Amino acid sequence: MSSRDLLVETMSDLLWERGYADTSPRDVRQRSGVGQGSMYHHFPTKRDLALAALERNVADALPATSDLDGPGDPMARIEAYLTRPRQALKGCKVGRMTQDPQVREDPVLLAPVARAFARAQVSWAGALREAIATGQLPDSLDPERLAHTLMAVIQGGYVLAIAQQDAAPFEDACAGALDLLRAAAPSTRKTTTPRRT
Repeated sequence: MSSRDLLVETMSDLLWERGYADTSPRDVRQRSGVGQGSMYHHFPTKRDLALAALERNVADALPATSDLDGPGDPMARIEAYLTRPRQALKGCKVGRMTQDPQVREDPVLLAPVARAFARAQVSWAGALREAIATGQLPDSLDPERLAHTLMAVIQGGYVLAIAQQDAAPFEDACAGALDLLRAAAPSTRKTTTPRRT
């Protein structure tokens, strides 16, 4: 791995763990083992490095969201997305950045975060629209609003899990969202998610 890639990977991890405000260039150098001269050769400022790391975090997150766009049964894709394993106690690599005041106040740093959520919204709405078109969900549902709701459930689930230092609230939030979707489905598709014991 090149020193540039190592710096970006290290900053990416530190942003996820600590956020932008609580990560210093020195932290990145110490963890990566890359010298100061090499660091500033590739990234003249902390902001430049953070932007590259944010772009990487977005690139890491989007393939999972694109699973919603794939072929096959749209409800199966939605169910798979809501139930796939996540590191709930670490939060969302992208969503975490909205909690960092220095990222929120910097349009350049916030832009990749906003783009990631906009792309996720398109994927969610598309899958929901397909589920409505195939009769798996009722046409009384608004796919755009429901997409925002499901994104909020996932992000809120991360917050609850971190606050309680327990993944169960995240898992319950996703399972509850799936239960609501199944309850809205025509009676031939209604099943329930088993409760955790």
